[in-house]
Amino acid sequence: MTRNPHDTVRAVAWNNDRLQLLDQRRLPHEEIVLEYEDAGAVAEAIRDMVVRGAPAIGITAAYAAVLAARSCRASRPGDWGDCWAQALETLAAARPTAVNLFWALARMRAAAEGVPDDRIEDRLLETARAIHEDDIAANRRMGELGASLLNDQRAVLTHCNTGSLATGGYGTALGVIRAGWTSGRIAHVYADETRPWLQGARLTAWELVRDRIPVTLIAEGAAAQLMRGGHIQWVIVGSDRIAANGDVANKIGTYGLAVLARHHGVRFMVVAPTSTVDMDTRTGADIPIETRDPGEVLGCGGRRIAAEGAAAWNPAFDVTPAELVDGTGGRRSKRRKRGPPHPLLNSPKKYSRSISKTKCGSPTWTTP
Repeated sequence: MTRNPHDTVRAVAWNNDRLQLLDQRRLPHEEIVLEYEDAGAVAEAIRDMVVRGAPAIGITAAYAAVLAARSCRASRPGDWGDCWAQALETLAAARPTAVNLFWALARMRAAAEGVPDDRIEDRLLETARAIHEDDIAANRRMGELGASLLNDQRAVLTHCNTGSLATGGYGTALGVIRAGWTSGRIAHVYADETRPWLQGARLTAWELVRDRIPVTLIAEGAAAQLMRGGHIQWVIVGSDRIAANGDVANKIGTYGLAVLARHHGVRFMVVAPTSTVDMDTRTGADIPIETRDPGEVLGCGGRRIAAEGAAAWNPAFDVTPAELVDGTGGRRSKRRKRGPPHPLLNSPKKYSRSISKTKCGSPTWTTP
């Protein structure tokens, strides 16, 4: 089978009974793969952003659950279950906004129920691999669905990094972009730099250049002028958590782009798997927003850039109201007319049914 030349990057892998992570803190200048045999070290890697992106975090945590079971069975054979539960709690605390993390850990707990001790590691590894493979399949399907909404050879703008580096492979929003580029529906990609971690500049630009998709980097403050000039048709982003009413938590700066897009008549697409949907969280106001070290804003590349004495506020995510999101997807992707929120977003019960109907083999969903 010929490999897609626009899909060559993988950030998470399981090889030789170890978890391997491409250290995204070192990109684009160095490509370093780190190996892990300890679940606690994996939790630190998630917290320190060796790996990032909600789907990739969930997959990483699933493999870490395998490592934890192995370690706990070796060190505490009589009560390894308590040890394992504690390790999973440590993993869950690593990034509180990414709901895929909790979804993956819940699936690993369910997979362990009723399994004999001598089969537990095999069962957990089978489940982790299934989560990984299902994510790639879902991303490819979402790419097709999202690309079907693009009817002109125009440029698009994306935020943060939502590609193979942020998922099991192919990507959510970048999956749509990959599919759109391959099918001739996208002529060019703009990526904003995404302060303070510069995921757009360091990761999205690196990934697209590596996969031969033309990309132009912009400062985030240039997005309004780009839209005003009529240069882009869509803003395409991913999500770390979607509330039951359709509100979208994503990398800080997403909400501002949605407001700008609505003002300038630019469409706004959110692409995420169903594992990102949190039906237990009614609205975006209920989503916990991670606040990170102020030093990430005050400095860059290990060097302080702000005036001494200045303080910083550093929320990692913001929440975009559902009514600012355009387009629906499932078995039949379609754009919706501007106006009130999609009616299926008004009721969590109806919304739950709408999600279940969009599954196409693997859980896939192109939102609102």
